Amino acid sequence: MARDFYETLGVSRDADKEELKRAYRRLARKYHPDVNKESGAEEQFKEVNRAYEILSEPEARARYDRFGEAGVASGAGGFGDMGDMGGFADIFESFFSGFGGAAPQQQRRRGGPVKGEDLRLDLKLEFREAIFGGKKEIRIPHQESCTVCNGTGAKPGTGTRTCPTCSGSGQVRRATRTPFGSFTQVSVCPTCNGEGQIIEEKCDACGGAGRKQETKKLEISIPAGVDNGTRLRVSKEGDAGLRGGVPGDLYVYLFIEEDVEFHRESISVLSEIKISYLQAILGSTLQVNTVDGPEDLTIPPGIQPGTVLTLEAHGVPILGNPVKRGDHLITVTIDIPTRIAPEERDLLQQLAKIRGDRIGKGGIEGFLGGLFK
Repeated sequence: MARDFYETLGVSRDADKEELKRAYRRLARKYHPDVNKESGAEEQFKEVNRAYEILSEPEARARYDRFGEAGVASGAGGFGDMGDMGGFADIFESFFSGFGGAAPQQQRRRGGPVKGEDLRLDLKLEFREAIFGGKKEIRIPHQESCTVCNGTGAKPGTGTRTCPTCSGSGQVRRATRTPFGSFTQVSVCPTCNGEGQIIEEKCDACGGAGRKQETKKLEISIPAGVDNGTRLRVSKEGDAGLRGGVPGDLYVYLFIEEDVEFHRESISVLSEIKISYLQAILGSTLQVNTVDGPEDLTIPPGIQPGTVLTLEAHGVPILGNPVKRGDHLITVTIDIPTRIAPEERDLLQQLAKIRGDRIGKGGIEGFLGGLFK
């Protein structure tokens, strides 16, 4: 036996249109197959749709109240024109708005101000520019509001009128009847593109768009200490809005070029220095390059290959707190000569005798190698 439609929706037989709508919305959300995976949920969803389809349409409801389901069965009068489902379509739109689709936003009439689109710009910086920051001039193509029509898209002296296709709603509806019930599809009006209004005469300057593509020159501030992937937001420098809407924002993504001498790890600057074996043995003070310019570096006597020396506060400023900086870490390598002058050889051999017989079969080069084991 078929279930009573009022019982299916859980309402009384004298329920008004709003009660039916609320009951349908609640049950449709509960049993929709995309939400409820339990056995029998899909069949229950179909019954709910069928019940609301009948009871929300006054003539069909009257026949159902008088004759039961036989009065609304196929061939018993039908539903006539399904072009506009009225309240049923409104509920169906509301129901599906809860499932993450973009359609509900498109279905709204866009008669008010609309914020402009955000823009993205990828910007390359030199190594030192990223460390110290500063001003940078850029050029961006974007949409600017048309100054001739003040963004309306209409030729000066003319205006807009209600779209005849959608009667100002900005959307058109098409109902489809299937074995599972009647479904209404709502789409953006193709005539007015969802605006609800059409322009009588388009602006000659912008072709009715209300905006024009322009290239704009900007000077932006780069904070000290930025790194690869840092994103800067420049407020209201995106595309112009529509109908007086605020402009979008410009997002600048930074990419840092490599340097031939320096390398960066977080807030540390890394580099290498090569010294002679005599400087390594005796120690010395050398001038080295840093991102701040030349600085003196003390080489302690007897330094070993691979030793890392630190110049404090000569690294990268901390982003957002440029007063504090990282360090410059310098890795020391030692240049062992493969050929030496005769007088150097004599002196080194004398040194070897003083230190004891450490040369062995490897000759003087073996002795030098032994110094840096």
